[in-house]
Amino acid sequence: MKLEREDIETLLEPMTERLIEALKPILSANAKKDIEPDTIFDVRGLSEYLKVTPKWIYERTHLNGIPHIKLGGQLRFRKKSIDKWLNSFETPAIRQFNGKMP
Repeated sequence: MKLEREDIETLLEPMTERLIEALKPILSANAKKDIEPDTIFDVRGLSEYLKVTPKWIYERTHLNGIPHIKLGGQLRFRKKSIDKWLNSFETPAIRQFNGKMP
């Protein structure tokens, strides 16, 4: 039995749609990593970037625990400053992992 081009396209269409749907979360996660360093976030944008709640952000800014800017009562956050702040919490590895647990 020989398949015509139309038959092949008809068979591939549902698979293609399912593949695209499966890849959307991966592609959107990668797109977030490509945010320009001079980006300015609002509370909602920063909460999405950090994967925390807006309440968590409001609490940290109230305690001056996170770098922020107040413009006419509105909170804004420089991505560069947030990334630097995040890096200050990084715990470096003490030794190189050799694939074996002690």
